[in-house]
Amino acid sequence: MIRTDTTLIVGAGANREIEMPDGPELLAKIASGFEFERLTSEIKSRDLIALAALFERVGPELSMSYDELVAGATAIREATLVSTNIDAILEQYGHDPAVQAAGKLAIVYYTLQAEAKSTLAVEPRAANELPLRGTENWLFQLGQLIVKGVPRAQAEECFEKLSIVCFNYDRAIEHYLPWVVQRAFGMSIEEARELVAGRLRIVHPYGVAGRLPWQGDEENGAEWGAEDAENIVQLSKRIFTASQRAKSRQFQSYLRAEMSRGRRLAFIGFGFDPMNVAMLFDELEHDDPDMLVSLVGIGETQQKAILRLIHRLTGITDDGLITLEEMKAFELLRDYGRFLES
Repeated sequence: MIRTDTTLIVGAGANREIEMPDGPELLAKIASGFEFERLTSEIKSRDLIALAALFERVGPELSMSYDELVAGATAIREATLVSTNIDAILEQYGHDPAVQAAGKLAIVYYTLQAEAKSTLAVEPRAANELPLRGTENWLFQLGQLIVKGVPRAQAEECFEKLSIVCFNYDRAIEHYLPWVVQRAFGMSIEEARELVAGRLRIVHPYGVAGRLPWQGDEENGAEWGAEDAENIVQLSKRIFTASQRAKSRQFQSYLRAEMSRGRRLAFIGFGFDPMNVAMLFDELEHDDPDMLVSLVGIGETQQKAILRLIHRLTGITDDGLITLEEMKAFELLRDYGRFLES
């Protein structure tokens, strides 16, 4: 059980452990799916055909023509040459409704597709398993930290000290944790989902590709891995840019509360992209939090730059409060488990 107020920040890099796309991979998929010049050739992908059909179908609902959506998609594809993630491109094209619509539709399309293809299944494949097999992934390690040592009578308290800020569009956390709760406390999955729905505090700064059916929002809902969601336009309207979030006082208040709640901040798969950093640390109102950071494939010079950035943004002067580790997300949660539970 996590006993000290902790905010977990989950970046796109953590998705590699559950076979979901990270930022550059998602952008590459979108760029490939937007090769509309190939539509008349013999060499065209399944995704290109599906996205073209999608643009044809939803254009009237968006009050846009097919050609306008294709033009928006083409602009995104051209911008991939100088960008590493779709979030940045949508921010750059905040003035262009066609780019916004095409990009957000593609985000939902590829996110739901990734859920359907991931090793995180709809439900456990066997009675003695979780929907994601194995322990070498951060979802398992997080779930174990949440429920470990909590009496069944106090199950509702297991999320009390945890806040999550997740920069990914998928619903992996929300989908997985009820199965952990169900297994840990001997509940039905319906009871476990109700507990998670009522107790888990999670913020998706850029939005999420639909709420799961049990979260009680049918209009904005989609099953896990629902590749052919009929309400994809509605789902795409729940994807946001940094500027859109900055204009929402309600969102700003929510993010500020969850960031400032944590006396400990743990970062997994977080690349410290300046746009994401600005969203987080502009809202931090806590003095000298403990910080745990997992970094994978980050050189010594980049680590020094990240450390200086943290010092400047947080005002932390004690290096002992900041721990940078060259390890995977699941390794950080596993190896620092005793610290995080204390």
